Amino acid sequence: MLVEEVKLIQYRNYKELELQFHPKLNILVGENAQGKTNVLEALYLCAIGKSFRTNKDQEMINMVKESAYVKVKVKKQTDKVDIEVLLNKEKNKKIKINKLSLTKYGDLLGNLNIVLFSPEDLKIIKEGPSERRKFMNNDISQILPKYYYTLNQYNKILQQRNKILKDFRGKKFDLEIWDEQLVNSGTWLMIYRRNFIKRIALLAKLTHRKITDGLEELEIHYDSNIKVKDNDEFEEIKNKFLKQLKENKDLEMMRRLTLTGPHRDDMIFKINGLEVKNYGSQGQQRTAVLSLKLAELELMKGEVGEYPILLLDDVMSELDGKRQNYLIQNLKNVQTFITTTIIEPLNIKNKQQHKLFTVCNGEVSTISSK
Repeated sequence: MLVEEVKLIQYRNYKELELQFHPKLNILVGENAQGKTNVLEALYLCAIGKSFRTNKDQEMINMVKESAYVKVKVKKQTDKVDIEVLLNKEKNKKIKINKLSLTKYGDLLGNLNIVLFSPEDLKIIKEGPSERRKFMNNDISQILPKYYYTLNQYNKILQQRNKILKDFRGKKFDLEIWDEQLVNSGTWLMIYRRNFIKRIALLAKLTHRKITDGLEELEIHYDSNIKVKDNDEFEEIKNKFLKQLKENKDLEMMRRLTLTGPHRDDMIFKINGLEVKNYGSQGQQRTAVLSLKLAELELMKGEVGEYPILLLDDVMSELDGKRQNYLIQNLKNVQTFITTTIIEPLNIKNKQQHKLFTVCNGEVSTISSK
């Protein structure tokens, strides 16, 4: 999978920009706040349908304009795909695939698969469960688009169930209908998540072992709110879910909130048996995330048959020389986009195939291409 070209019009600080990319390594170098990350954000937008920096589409539009346009040309093993996104300050965004308008954002997923690694990804380890659920949701949705629809359905049911609980004022009401719907969607989410984490955990463990020369062992576990076992099947999980809902009913009525379900799931990262969030050094936390990101690449390759695009947004400064070299040397088969303020520490070899861009105040120039 390759991004051949991107076109931006009134996107962030770009009035108009058109770039052709190298099939291997693309490096955007420049000072901070010049527009390097904006290019990566545009690629991510065309893959996921949203930004990785903001929840407001309007913020991606040039401040003095009413709309923005992004087009990405993608080359896959079997075909070519043109993805267009039109952003408008007054309307919902519009997405087209090969000039055909999409009625559902979920239909975008899978046309361009992307793995993003930025300093913000350290939140996966350092911060609360919502960051880890966000990671699961984004990744599984790319691999399995039906997960995206199941997640949306679950969230709508959860929202309605919470509304009923919040509106409770000592009156009698029945949650059974909502419980049944919540459990059906939620059970599938847990199965998808369990299977995903099982696969990515093995890949991350092997990668982490190589990076640390076998001195550290990384474990990743699915911490299900329903305590799902590896061998539990749909009906077993569903029955456990229903039972836990009934047991928590009085507490939920008191707190006016749904306390049971995959919306409270988590992931646990351990190195040599100790939880990384609480006991890992900063270096160990960074290495764990690096291992996770490299595992994402391999997992997507195994699922869809070709490597995704890798975006490295100012992440090299977060890694020491050893980990930088390991990363660069293991990206030979992956089209990669790197943003950086300084090129020298990347240690790009003269013979290494790459394209180098300089970014300054919304203007991009090609320095070299090999």
